[in-house]
Amino acid sequence: MTLSGVARFASVEPIRPLLDERHLDRFTRTTTWATSVLWPRAEAPSDEDARREARVLLALMGDAGLYEAIRTRDLRALCLTREIIAAASPLADAVLALQALGGTPLVLAGSEAQRDRWLDAICNGRAMAAFAMTEPDAGSDVAAIRTTARREDAGWVLDGEKHLISNAGIADVYVVFAVTTAGAGSRGLTAFLVPADTAGLTFVGAQVLSAPHPLGRIRFESCHLPSDAVLGEVDRGFKLGMMTLDRLRPSVGAAACGMAARALVATLEHSTSRRQFGEPIAAFQLVREKIGRMATELEAARLLVYRAAWRSDAGVERNTVEVAMAKSYATEAAQRIVDDAVQIAGGVGVLVGHPVERLYRAVRALRIYEGTTEIQRLIIADALLAPMKS
Repeated sequence: MTLSGVARFASVEPIRPLLDERHLDRFTRTTTWATSVLWPRAEAPSDEDARREARVLLALMGDAGLYEAIRTRDLRALCLTREIIAAASPLADAVLALQALGGTPLVLAGSEAQRDRWLDAICNGRAMAAFAMTEPDAGSDVAAIRTTARREDAGWVLDGEKHLISNAGIADVYVVFAVTTAGAGSRGLTAFLVPADTAGLTFVGAQVLSAPHPLGRIRFESCHLPSDAVLGEVDRGFKLGMMTLDRLRPSVGAAACGMAARALVATLEHSTSRRQFGEPIAAFQLVREKIGRMATELEAARLLVYRAAWRSDAGVERNTVEVAMAKSYATEAAQRIVDDAVQIAGGVGVLVGHPVERLYRAVRALRIYEGTTEIQRLIIADALLAPMKS
């Protein structure tokens, strides 16, 4: 299998009407770079290896200019980049995703001083970002966040704990969400920029995923921050967080499409080379039916993803439903496509280290992070039902 073979199913041709000329150049340059630099790199076999490799990948992608779409707010470019990168390396895609999650709040609401200090470093791959919202009792229910920030002297003091935080322990800066007005629910949350070397911030420990990924817990104990650590406005952190997630969710769908494209290519190669009962298994109708469905679902997912990204780049004010459809459908479809790839591969498909086995572990998290499939479908349903209530 080659990345150019995968790119056949991540082609710009079906989505060309939704792209500008600069995106065609982005696709070509990203594919060329990923083929020569990323594709040959070995997958990190363990969580500890993933932590070291993530820092290497951070710099490599920064040198290649792959984070610029974050600064320019070009969501279609980010989607194209993530689609190719995820097909080549799910770990590299995770690094890219976290740079976007950490950099986008700065683009949307950062002060000039905050951008000068962190945005260039994030977009050049010199600083690794993390997005610290999730807590043991606050996942989809963001209003249940318990980490607090109280005013003291000329700044703030953070206390609390976050978990399931990507890049925990290796990030240079965290975007942290904390309660600043008790009892106000989501209207009392504020976002803060917290450098990793801030006194009172500690890395509690790693949380090991099924696929190697730098995940873990961090704790704030009398963590003193200056007043200019506030990102955006006090008590407006929930809105900033949701704007960030809403903007980036189509790119999660794009990453899912990249993984699905790689699974489809693996299936085509296996089904035409594997022989049973005297002929390639691609001759069997049940295998061909699966291949036809896999290809169709991948195409539908890509169209939903790039429609949502195109609308966002065009400045369409109400795009939440399209974003929710893209994220939920693409990630669910990718899971089905990868699962079919494992089934067609048979016994070798569940051997540790096989390409589709690695994809099976990597793709699963995409249905959860940045808003579960169930939450996305509720968003869609609420929008459809709202006019019926008036």
